[in-house]
Amino acid sequence: MMMQQAQRRHIDAILSYADNHPASVFSPESELIGRSWKRCINDYGLDPSQPRRARIVTQQTLREHQDSVDEFLNVARAGVDQLYTHIANLGYVLLLTDHRGITVQFLGERRFDQRLQKAGLYLGADWSEQYAGTCAVGTCIEEKQALTCHRIDHFDATHISLTCTSAPILDPLGNLLAVLDISALDSPDPHSSQTFALHLTQLYARMIEDAYFLRRYRNQMIFRCDASREFVQVNGQYLFAIDDDGCVEAANTAGRSLMQSPGLDTGTEPCMSDRPSLTSLFECELRDIWSIPYDHDDQVKAFRHCTTGNTFFASLVQPKTKPPASVPTELPTPEEPVVQLDALAADDPIMRRTLGLAKRLRNRDVGLLILGETGTGKEVLAKAIHASSHRSRHAFVAVNCAAIPESLIESELFGYVAGAFTGARAKGVRGLIQQADGGTLFLDEIGDMPLQLQTRLLRVLAEGEILPVGADSPVKVNCRVIAATHQDLTQLIERGDFRADLYYRLNGATLRLPSLGERADRQHVINRVLTNLVQQNNLPDVRIRADAMSALLAYSWPGNIRQLVNALAFAEATCDNGQITVNDLPEECLNSHTAAAHCQNPGQDDKSDGSNPLLARLKEYRWNVSEVARCYGVSRPTIYRWMQHQAIEPPRFLGKR
Repeated sequence: MMMQQAQRRHIDAILSYADNHPASVFSPESELIGRSWKRCINDYGLDPSQPRRARIVTQQTLREHQDSVDEFLNVARAGVDQLYTHIANLGYVLLLTDHRGITVQFLGERRFDQRLQKAGLYLGADWSEQYAGTCAVGTCIEEKQALTCHRIDHFDATHISLTCTSAPILDPLGNLLAVLDISALDSPDPHSSQTFALHLTQLYARMIEDAYFLRRYRNQMIFRCDASREFVQVNGQYLFAIDDDGCVEAANTAGRSLMQSPGLDTGTEPCMSDRPSLTSLFECELRDIWSIPYDHDDQVKAFRHCTTGNTFFASLVQPKTKPPASVPTELPTPEEPVVQLDALAADDPIMRRTLGLAKRLRNRDVGLLILGETGTGKEVLAKAIHASSHRSRHAFVAVNCAAIPESLIESELFGYVAGAFTGARAKGVRGLIQQADGGTLFLDEIGDMPLQLQTRLLRVLAEGEILPVGADSPVKVNCRVIAATHQDLTQLIERGDFRADLYYRLNGATLRLPSLGERADRQHVINRVLTNLVQQNNLPDVRIRADAMSALLAYSWPGNIRQLVNALAFAEATCDNGQITVNDLPEECLNSHTAAAHCQNPGQDDKSDGSNPLLARLKEYRWNVSEVARCYGVSRPTIYRWMQHQAIEPPRFLGKR
């Protein structure tokens, strides 16, 4: 009786909606369900007061539907079985339908066969919207999106006890291939009770779709990428089947969404059709793609998306067979190794392009302008270019244009002759530019150079000679000039603070350095900085434990590599047993909320009998500051600061507890 009353109220609600009276019974997908109700009434002519019995097609018709998706079913079976093991004990059944809504695979409890068959949750059931009305499968087919059709969302009043969740499965060209659905005969009233069911169904729909993509293009090279380096080999989100020219022949749903990014030019060479090339999708060359299996031990390489600038990590899935002319048979010609430059990065896309350009220009007398935030390693790059060039036997002279007083910068750069001014040395001084003769002059923070001096520098670059202060005749110099700045020189030019002609003289080529927080190879940078620190200071070997590395990788590094050097120097000095843990890192590298909580009230959750939790914890650990620091998740210096703030003095002699 209660169910009949509920069905009557549901029919009245639909009829009221049909008369343009908004229904207040919809779930969060109200617009989607509302559109479906309208289709049922206006397009299909369904009458909510005349419920329909479940339609189960004949065995012959079912076989025809199954045969049409036979290859897909072979691939999907494993995913369907695995999903069912997760939901069976929760009272769900599983349906897999073809693109017309006919259930071609079904898993459910046999003891409920009669109820399930009556409800249409059965093999061969027709869940098309045209027949069954608003339902998860049929509406998913029409809307091509995942949804939960929960209880009174259904059009047919006999379905209002059901909860059904469906997700579409698309073929490699984006056409609807199948629908994955999990349903239950009875469920709690709140629509939110099915939130996890929706996520789970979408997850397995994507897994099945990707497995079918890999099967369908098993004889093609597949470019697989993901935002995570660790997951790309096993669960890469974006799949692209490519030909010898790097043109995309097909992509999975995630891959197609990546290709549809606003502003992306997908019609570039070398593709000979309207198919997009990976080189138009990512900032790379074709050789960067084919060299993925050979450039790194893990066979993964970082790429930068052209439109969003986001970093993706990619691997190549090799074809199962090698038909003639389908896969390049020769390995890509490796880029010339240059030890000094190669050591500066692993596979960050921006750094790879920057270093590639630096390699090609290192022996050319072309002015280089290095751009990057403070602390990104502009001088390190300049030194590496010099050390790898034919000028390496001569001097590398670095000048910080922002650090030399304006009154001295002219004499520092150009030198002076004997007696040039009061206080000058008796024999005069060779300026920094002359000291760089035959080598490289590095002008750091060139944007801070005074305008008057910019004019003289321009003459040096144009004529290849300098005029020391107080001299009568110029001195010939032959040096390569590399400039660097963190400022936007074009804005300085617009304001009249930097000479445009000097800018174009310096900027024969621009080398851009990303911030440390943007780099895809942060772990490589961290390890390299630590290795250099140990070697330069002749320190014992030290390693970074996983918890510390996780914290370092998660930190934003506003001070870039310069800040990283200081952080690792601090951690190396405070760590024990040659191992840097998270407790040895500076506070700013730790989770700020955790650190703040400890600083405000250290040990507030501790169970101790003393009025001072920190003092009690120190006594508990026999004044072992390292152990107390690990307990609180902070560094040892932090514990010492807390002790000083609270006037806690360790005992002169530590006895037994």
